[in-house]
Amino acid sequence: MTRIPAFATTVHGTGPGLLLAHGAGGSIEGNYAPILPALSAGHTVVAPDYPGSGATPRATGPLALDALADGIVAAADEAGLETFTLLGYSLGTLVSVRAAARYPERVRGLVLTAGLAKADNRTRASLFLWQRLLEQGDLEAFARFVALSGFGETFFNGLPEAAVGPFLELVERGVPAGAAEQAAVVGASDTTGDLAGISVPTLVIAPLQDTLVAPANSRFLADRIAGAEYAELDTGHVPMAERPEEWQKLILDFLDRHEL
Repeated sequence: MTRIPAFATTVHGTGPGLLLAHGAGGSIEGNYAPILPALSAGHTVVAPDYPGSGATPRATGPLALDALADGIVAAADEAGLETFTLLGYSLGTLVSVRAAARYPERVRGLVLTAGLAKADNRTRASLFLWQRLLEQGDLEAFARFVALSGFGETFFNGLPEAAVGPFLELVERGVPAGAAEQAAVVGASDTTGDLAGISVPTLVIAPLQDTLVAPANSRFLADRIAGAEYAELDTGHVPMAERPEEWQKLILDFLDRHEL
């Protein structure tokens, strides 16, 4: 039986609740640090790390989507949040949609960035390479794979040649212990059947240069969640690194419009 540890969680600010769900191979720090100050200026932000990320130890076996959804809601419980808006990024969009399906009375809104309902052929191929490189322990090659699949062409090619090496070293150092297990959840999950039941205000944000999770996946989410708003960013899979101010503005404007 897989043991899922309690998620190490930080809480920031005061006000209406925001519950964050980060991406596979990421962490709260890695995915949300640039926008946390702005989010917490008017909200209580509950920020849990999945098993194998941040200060949360790895699970004793495979991870599952329902367990991740239950884990972030348990973090909200521990922080005293009765209701909240979910901000999900990449794998976090799957976690957020599943949490909304399992706890509909708790969720006031959704913001889904670089997301998907089910991995498509391109994403599954990328996940295979992701997991194979991690199994082999080749973090140098893995960092280059992340640079190619995660970052937009404009951003990566815009780096000065002398900065590429340090940038790749930074990516390599940032790989969490649970990256492979978290990626496996992306490959195994399907929230397509949950989408029609979502009735809260929802914003779907598609990074247009994303080659890891193609923008068509975001359009699929927006088309199947009733009343969902759709926005685009001219970035790769990691808007928090490429255009954090624009990402932050889309989120805050949506929260303000819907008084979330």
